[in-house]
Amino acid sequence: MTIAFGILREEKQPADKRVAFTPAQCAEIKAAYPNIAIFIQPSDDRCFSNDLYEKVGVVVQEDLSHCDYLFGIKEVPYDKLIANKNYLFFSHTIKKQAHNQKLMKALIQQQVRLIDYETLRWKSGDRILGFGRFAGVVGAYNGLLTWGKKFKTFDLKPAHLCLDYAELKQELKKMQLPNIKIILTGNGRVSLGALELLKEAGIKQVTAADILTKVFSEPVFAELLTENLYERIDGKPYDRSDFHHDPTRYRCVFRYYLPQCDMLINGIYWDAKMDRLFSENDTRMPTFKPKVIADISCDINGSVPITIKDTKISDPVFGYDPVSMKECPPYQEHSIDIMAVSNLPAELPRDASEGFGAMLIEYVVPELLKPESAIIDNATICSHGKLRTEFEYLADYAY
Repeated sequence: MTIAFGILREEKQPADKRVAFTPAQCAEIKAAYPNIAIFIQPSDDRCFSNDLYEKVGVVVQEDLSHCDYLFGIKEVPYDKLIANKNYLFFSHTIKKQAHNQKLMKALIQQQVRLIDYETLRWKSGDRILGFGRFAGVVGAYNGLLTWGKKFKTFDLKPAHLCLDYAELKQELKKMQLPNIKIILTGNGRVSLGALELLKEAGIKQVTAADILTKVFSEPVFAELLTENLYERIDGKPYDRSDFHHDPTRYRCVFRYYLPQCDMLINGIYWDAKMDRLFSENDTRMPTFKPKVIADISCDINGSVPITIKDTKISDPVFGYDPVSMKECPPYQEHSIDIMAVSNLPAELPRDASEGFGAMLIEYVVPELLKPESAIIDNATICSHGKLRTEFEYLADYAY
């Protein structure tokens, strides 16, 4: 029996250039699974041309209503949904995001089965898919770019104007950093991507203790994991499982690092129960040294409290005036400049698509082809006009 995969055109504006499967990956799927036929909607925005898909035997056509599974990246506009179909995309609904409530209601009304990439998880609870690596890569690069622009010492091409990661890495050769200290926070895919970029830039990695106690004649960076950033209020040792169970028992100790941090690259996971890295009042203290913050996590008023908004790829940086405690133009002597682009992987769409599609092929496609899959079932937010049991907490949002 033939199974039809449909690749959607990204229609949320501004249009995302990423795609679930590259042309080469479509050829890989067709070779591995002769019973899978692949169709794709035409797009002038996608990072791979329509012709490249046609060359590997993918049918380019507008109508995908015959397809068994429809693959997108960003939210599908609610008025573009096809009833009774199986969709895979990032819906951004599981936190009851207000801007997507109409989408959630339409998914129910159209009896769509939504398999959300964000909810595809292993038994351990870890996510199977994500663009975290390239969020980290681009976020760290943008931090370095911002430094060069602020201090007028070097000029890097914006990531979204680079053809691919290879060209971006060539741009790093233009850097001329002084002996600054960079701190990277986090220990997930995002921070691993940022770590990769900083090493590609030839910046020396040192320990958290080194950042606090040593003087260097070259730029250096240290990665602070959760255990470096938080301590138990009652003085007991840090315990990872305990911290994630109840972060209110812990306080952040990043204030110790503020006098030794010229640039902060923030990649930590954060929720409202967690202590922030610092306070707005801290920015007015003479010991507050960071002049550039690349907030990859981009939680508004979150771990970085002066991330008061997210920014666009075309205008990635805003300034924060610690005196008035308000937004100001960036790249001024007194401003703290914050890069808070919320869709960083879209700046390297070819590489991000290749990485994401590879994970889809390895881990998700085989599950879709099974008669039954716990992984797919557990990731299904809704089907047949009803929320799945695990997502019934969305009832007041969805119905």
